[in-house]
Amino acid sequence: METLTDRVNKALEEIRPFLISDNGDVELVEIIKDNKVIVRFTGACSECSINHSTLKLGVEATIKKHVPEITEVLSLTD
Repeated sequence: METLTDRVNKALEEIRPFLISDNGDVELVEIIKDNKVIVRFTGACSECSINHSTLKLGVEATIKKHVPEITEVLSLTD
C-alpha cells in the first residue's frame, strides 16, 4: 500500500513538467499534523512573483485531487 508521502510525490510528478518548462520545480519537504503539506519551490519558481498562485491553483489542487485527505499545501516562503 502506498504511503501518504508516496501519494503526494506522485501528485507532484503530475505538475512537475509544467514547472520545469518554466525552469522551476517543486519538492516535498514534509507532511505535518492535520495532513498539511510543506513544499519548496526551486529554480525560477522560487523567485517568481506568481508562485503563490501556482501553489494554490496548481500544486495544491493537484495534490488534493490525488490525495483528498490533504487539508492544505504551504510553501516554505509562506
